[in-house]
Amino acid sequence: MLFTDIIRAKRDGGELSAEQIQFLVDGLADESIPAEQISSLAMAIFLNSMTFDEAAWLTLAMANSGTMLDWSADSLNGPIVDKHSTGGIGDKVSFMLAPIVAACGCFVPMISGRGLGHTGGTTDKAESIPGYNTAPDYEKFKNVVKVAGCAIIGQTSDLAPADRRFYAIRDVTGTVESVPLITASILAKKTAAGLDSLVMDVKVGSGAFMQTMERAREMTESIIATAARANLKVHALITDMNQVLGTTAGNALEIAEAVRYLRNEEREPRLDTITLGLCAEMLVVSGKETDRDEALGRCDEAVTSGRAAEAFGAMCASLGGPKDFIDKYDDYLEKAPVSRPVHANGFLTKIDTRAVGNAIIELGGGRRRVGEALNMSVGLSDVAPLGTRLDADTPLAVVHAASDDDAARAKSLLLEACEVGEAAPPESPEIYDIVAGNR
Repeated sequence: MLFTDIIRAKRDGGELSAEQIQFLVDGLADESIPAEQISSLAMAIFLNSMTFDEAAWLTLAMANSGTMLDWSADSLNGPIVDKHSTGGIGDKVSFMLAPIVAACGCFVPMISGRGLGHTGGTTDKAESIPGYNTAPDYEKFKNVVKVAGCAIIGQTSDLAPADRRFYAIRDVTGTVESVPLITASILAKKTAAGLDSLVMDVKVGSGAFMQTMERAREMTESIIATAARANLKVHALITDMNQVLGTTAGNALEIAEAVRYLRNEEREPRLDTITLGLCAEMLVVSGKETDRDEALGRCDEAVTSGRAAEAFGAMCASLGGPKDFIDKYDDYLEKAPVSRPVHANGFLTKIDTRAVGNAIIELGGGRRRVGEALNMSVGLSDVAPLGTRLDADTPLAVVHAASDDDAARAKSLLLEACEVGEAAPPESPEIYDIVAGNR
């Protein structure tokens, strides 16, 4: 089989066979197909899409390209469930969600990704915690899940290795936004993780890969339909990404906000609504609860009681992080040497959230190239939500940078990304819809 024939078939709008997709995945895994040919096919898929069957074949082939986790011998006394977000700016939800759901009696083996395009990566954020090992062996990973109830790690080289290479190539070739490729990438990792069920957070808005509701619903349908073919039960929430989620964006800054949330000290309203909504849906999709309102109350109690913070602390310590991280997080996280407030006058009416993500990349908090090292300390804090009256006392945000020049550049980009007016814009919901799929 010639890979150029596969490229031509998809370039011309054809449907690839299961055998052609398996050939692609084999070549991804053993690197026998060069990156330029992979990127060519990725662009053809981006332009001509894939059917649900093609996406399901790609999902299962990538999942089976490496280790498939099996929890049947671990005698876990609760469902195995996870959440995945399609990506946004300031999306640190996983760090609150995993311990909250664990405190409610579920087990959350979360295998996350690095930054993709303009969005931040959960794995990168976790690595801002000193000593935290995002690449343990699977015995260690499984043991942490059993003991702490949750573990957030990165995608290791032997879990869906074909997806790992495809993911990195897509990140630098302008093909990130392909719905079937996003679908297959997400579900390959989740299938390989041995889940019982999954909740998807499909972001929509200026900071999301799906910038319109039509595209978000297309993504939701793709995830649920493809998952059904891969025998995985999935529910989805369509959530807003027209502004930064929470008050921070940037690796260490987001971890600090997540800890403050778990300590029940600072729970920014939009972040709180989306986090608890996703947590509650995980209890529903897993069968732990049948009523969403009761599930919401149970998840909120996991925070206010301190049990979620304890689960995070146990996870962190078990994966090599500081044993007292929850108590002394501010002593451990890197801090940028320069911090500068960004001021404007008027009501904040609109944000190009993708441009905010690109500003963080310019600061060094995200990647331009595969494998590029990140500055964990840089980013934004005190980010104002839409509708805020900005003035000399209330900044748009505070920039954290490695130098004065970097701070000035980020300030300029941030001001270009935002619009102010004489009146606050109408409020928009945090959660637009909940879609329950059937296996």
